[in-house]
Amino acid sequence: MTRKPDNFAEAPLPFLLDEAAPTPLPSGKTPSYLADHRKRLRARFMAGGAIAMPDYELLELVLFRAIPRRDVKPLARALMERFGDFNRVVSAPEARLRDIPGVGDAVITELKVVEAAAHRLARAKVLQSHVLSSWDALLDYCHTTMAHRETEQFRVLYLDRKNTVIADEEQAKGTVDHVPVYPREVAKRALELNASALILVHNHPSGDPTPSQADLLMTDQINNACLALGLTLHDHLIIGKSTELSFKSAGYL
Repeated sequence: MTRKPDNFAEAPLPFLLDEAAPTPLPSGKTPSYLADHRKRLRARFMAGGAIAMPDYELLELVLFRAIPRRDVKPLARALMERFGDFNRVVSAPEARLRDIPGVGDAVITELKVVEAAAHRLARAKVLQSHVLSSWDALLDYCHTTMAHRETEQFRVLYLDRKNTVIADEEQAKGTVDHVPVYPREVAKRALELNASALILVHNHPSGDPTPSQADLLMTDQINNACLALGLTLHDHLIIGKSTELSFKSAGYL
């Protein structure tokens, strides 16, 4: 299945700023050149949205709240150089973020708030929706939550008789190239939720959504368990970095 084309105010933080200490300022105020830069970035964002800004500037906007009185452009560029783009920065594991000089609790908190907000917004478009007629929203949600993970994750979307999503659950986490899945547990959970159908989703951290032999075998086992219980397996999606593979469209289901 192919995918269809698809003020700010610096509130005081309840925790200490990052380990990299800001340069002391006699007045205790943000230098005018920094204040002007931040004002210009915010104005450009409000006028044109994210599309008007490169990733590193959008990242600067996020960092403004974490580091109120220091130039955050060098840190934004360092994060971009390490992780590649905005999405990979906000979804990077905490341990790897802490490897970047100047990143501490305040920065990590702001990044993870952005990540959680993105996940929640995407998820809201899927839950309680008719998933087969909202396929683009489903794909957006899967890419938002899974495409940039560094290890495999296996999720199941459970649907009722009207193909409305009634639950979205993470079944397992794994390594960079394997995630343990138990077909009996997937089917058992469907019965507990009184679901009639389900969609399997997992990611490939390598970026290539081509299914492995283990993926094919696991899908067959879950499909057989579903058939035995009168459940329908609509699809199995493998999420890569920028694309996805549908088992149904590819002829595996």
